Amino acid sequence: MGGGSVKPTMKKLTLAFGVGCACAVRLNAEPALTIYNQNFAVVRDSVPLTLKAGINTVRFGNATAHVEPDSVILRDVEGKRPLQILEQNYRNDPVSQELLLSMFEGKTVEFESVRHVKGDDTSELIPGKVIRSGYVPGGGSEQPIIEVNGKLQFYLPGRPQFPSLGEDTILKPSFNWLLQTDTDGKVDAEVGYVTTGFTWEADYNLVSPEHGDLVDMVGWITMGNHSGKTFENARIKLMAGDVNKIQPAQTRNYRMQLMEKSASMVSDRLGVTEKSFDDFHLYSIERPTTLHDRETKQVEFIQATGVKAPAIYIYDGAAGYRFYGGFNDSRDYGTGSNKKVAIYREFVNSETNQLGIALPKGRLRFYRRDEDGQLEFVGENTIDHTPRNETLRVSTGNSFDLVGERKQLDFAIHQVPVTQTSPAVGQGSKKNMTVVDESFEIKLRNRKKEPVNIKVVEHLYRWSNWNIQKNSDDFKKTDSQTIEFDVPVQPDQEKVITYKVQYSY
Repeated sequence: MGGGSVKPTMKKLTLAFGVGCACAVRLNAEPALTIYNQNFAVVRDSVPLTLKAGINTVRFGNATAHVEPDSVILRDVEGKRPLQILEQNYRNDPVSQELLLSMFEGKTVEFESVRHVKGDDTSELIPGKVIRSGYVPGGGSEQPIIEVNGKLQFYLPGRPQFPSLGEDTILKPSFNWLLQTDTDGKVDAEVGYVTTGFTWEADYNLVSPEHGDLVDMVGWITMGNHSGKTFENARIKLMAGDVNKIQPAQTRNYRMQLMEKSASMVSDRLGVTEKSFDDFHLYSIERPTTLHDRETKQVEFIQATGVKAPAIYIYDGAAGYRFYGGFNDSRDYGTGSNKKVAIYREFVNSETNQLGIALPKGRLRFYRRDEDGQLEFVGENTIDHTPRNETLRVSTGNSFDLVGERKQLDFAIHQVPVTQTSPAVGQGSKKNMTVVDESFEIKLRNRKKEPVNIKVVEHLYRWSNWNIQKNSDDFKKTDSQTIEFDVPVQPDQEKVITYKVQYSY
């Protein structure tokens, strides 16, 4: 990577559309695409129309295969004339052999049958009446039934030879509009719609030198197009944030299908700009680019050097045990010991730390250079959308050379009489209070060649009312149920921490 920090930048992409119309519609302007990181996008394009006053029939045949028909907006960008869609019909049954067979049910068509005789291919045309085509609207199929020479067969006798395409067939998904306007003439309309089949996510690669906590960061935007349409020279923006969008079951299933499909990988170094937009963040690719159907494209959008990202070691010996709202007096609860010391990398997303922009959610991969200069992978995790000046703490694995042990030393439960005073009566009444005393011993061993600091996290999980009675080391209270010790451990040292907690109920 180059020296010095480079402020993150962003880019634009462009789409292509097609329009069919009774008035010879032709598209010649750049479309635009805003991709959301929730498997959908908003497509916008200009549609040149030549209209007559009154009602016009318009066919728009270049939407994606996964357009949401009820999201379509058509308007005159200049606002010079009203455009009203009186009726919209969406067809998503492009012509296929099965569909054409269904249009010829009850009719006779010819089937080409090819035979292989002594190394030679001979063909003949067999007339057959289509009793049942096997076509099922919306997907699926049934066995076809064809009558040949007065007999029914449940298979095609050959390759069907259709006499015509049929007047009501379409070659790709299309909108048919009845469009009303009040004047004759040409208009550059804008069409916009929501479509699924697009994804984008951020990926971050962080590289550390052989020693030290500084990292170089490169961030990539990865876009996926599985919409059924290629967008040529598209202007592309990417929206980051949790935008509320209803996700029907079929959309979620479609996303799973996308994850299972392979795609070509394209790397492209384009400038990218970032800005706040409403309550979200918008990243714009600076120049048009082509996003092919079933393609994955990558764009670099962050490059920064000298980011401080120190390693933090955390020992959570009772990981998984928490306070769930009820008093717990079971002696064995929380006594299971985890020996792993977790590794975290922590950095502040600030300008003083060479960053300071909104970081979209995504995956962080950490690498460290070996003494021979080779990069070695040392862990990864994901982050959520992170505003500037926020601190990120990312788990990257467990330390090989750091060991922790946690053991319950004592446990005692007893009743303590207390006196309560009634404000109404003014007299005291005696009641027993349940008290639990519990003490722990925590051992930390450092088998590394250099000293480390280990944060020991302890969860006070038996009840909301607790008090630390004794402690061998200083601690801080991080929330209402958690304390944390910051413990320096020298090479080959075993450090022992003890504390006693009292719960009263």
